[in-house]
Amino acid sequence: MVPLKILFVSPEVEPFVKVGGLADMVGSLPKALAALGHDVRVVFPAYGSLRLDSSWRARSEPLGVDVGPEARWARTWESVLPGSKVPVYALEHEEFFARPEVYAGPWGNFADNDLRFAFLCRGALNLCLQLGWIPDVAHAHDWTTGLLPVLLNTTLRNTPLGRTASVFTIHNLEHQGYSHRRVIDFAHLPPSEFRPDSTESVGAVNMLKAGLYHATKLSTVSPTYAEEIKTPAGGFGLDHVLRFRAGDLVGILNGIDTAAWNPAMDKHLPRPYDQRSLEVGKAASKAALQQRLGLDVDPHIAVFGVVSRFAHQKGLDLLAEALPHILDRMHVQFALLGAGDPGLEQSFRWAAEAYPGRVGVHVGYDNALSHLIQGGSDFFVMPSRAEPCGLTQMYAMRYGTPPIVRSTGGLIDTVAQFSEGEHSGTGFRFTDATAPALYNTVGWACATYYDRPDELLNLRLRGMAQDFSWHVSARQYAELYGWAVDARRGPAAPPAA
Repeated sequence: MVPLKILFVSPEVEPFVKVGGLADMVGSLPKALAALGHDVRVVFPAYGSLRLDSSWRARSEPLGVDVGPEARWARTWESVLPGSKVPVYALEHEEFFARPEVYAGPWGNFADNDLRFAFLCRGALNLCLQLGWIPDVAHAHDWTTGLLPVLLNTTLRNTPLGRTASVFTIHNLEHQGYSHRRVIDFAHLPPSEFRPDSTESVGAVNMLKAGLYHATKLSTVSPTYAEEIKTPAGGFGLDHVLRFRAGDLVGILNGIDTAAWNPAMDKHLPRPYDQRSLEVGKAASKAALQQRLGLDVDPHIAVFGVVSRFAHQKGLDLLAEALPHILDRMHVQFALLGAGDPGLEQSFRWAAEAYPGRVGVHVGYDNALSHLIQGGSDFFVMPSRAEPCGLTQMYAMRYGTPPIVRSTGGLIDTVAQFSEGEHSGTGFRFTDATAPALYNTVGWACATYYDRPDELLNLRLRGMAQDFSWHVSARQYAELYGWAVDARRGPAAPPAA
């Protein structure tokens, strides 16, 4: 494939700023694309929380950003994605990005998020003009960058960026970025774009809808999620738009950082392991996990791990409802890490008090503990009501920890149903978003643990053999970029005979 110039614009980039899985993608996919020979660059905001150490340098030339009634200015900081030569640019602007948080503060979402991220979109594109580096494709991510394809199609169409194609990735359709129509004027977009087949929705600007209508091509983070969002049940009011753009929508499964999540090299495990040393390594991690969370140290009991946001979307209320019944009837332990809904936090704390030595809970986030739960658990519980892609189930399989998941979104695409006696599957799936369905599936896993240890071992090994690296997804994205360029410019002429 012909090497392409690819611009990533995102509100989050791992390891510089992270709220969710979006940051993981933008921190990993550009490196995989660069390894394929593409010229990739990343732009994101320089929030007040960004540590500008010696790996960063400030560009001497200020960046003018054409938004609002008069031009605003930004300082551009340059670095690279760790472990690569991929350039990253952080835009510093006191009014919009000096605050440490990304989307919301103690009192909720920032009221000027529409202006902040319109500034990011226009600033990223103006930076390309300043650098004299015109991308073949601009890859925008979620509602925060939804105005970028609109800018390319309208305000900047007659500039050198007019030939730049756009790919817009939906990470979570539920978050759409509603704003006042003031953002149209602020971003210097034509007033005529405030209409239902462009940016308008129920009398407001819907920034995600803008990206859906204007991007050259669309993607989302798993093939099943690409189908779900075209239905009324999964479309959050935009299913009609996604059906309209269905011919341009592709579901590409997210990859994972296989260096950061590698049980054979994981410094957070007491004894790293691979497929050949799986049983010994997991036994050491299990004992360490039990000690860390105050569980009874017992090598023979089945341990079920959870690392999640405690939220309705993640199905953690189903686990809270089922947990007492599971603990009363099954010989198991639970190791939980997460935070979120105060009621769910209290439910899990209550379980730890009611079942001492059998339930361990850490409310908050602890990266080392998340690795230890993946390595030390026998099963990983992920009963999500909705999951566009999901990463933790892929981490679990890589660590030889079969996941227990609800059949939705990317969980369908990544976890193959275990079939007893047939040497197939990588985990346990259930369909109904109910506590009894989760209870029964935990019981199935528990029976497999105690009654069929040989099948469980093979199940673990099959999970560890899966390839969830970004290299697979990067090739699919490179193909999508090629389609986008052809659609924007027309197919390249064949070489002369």
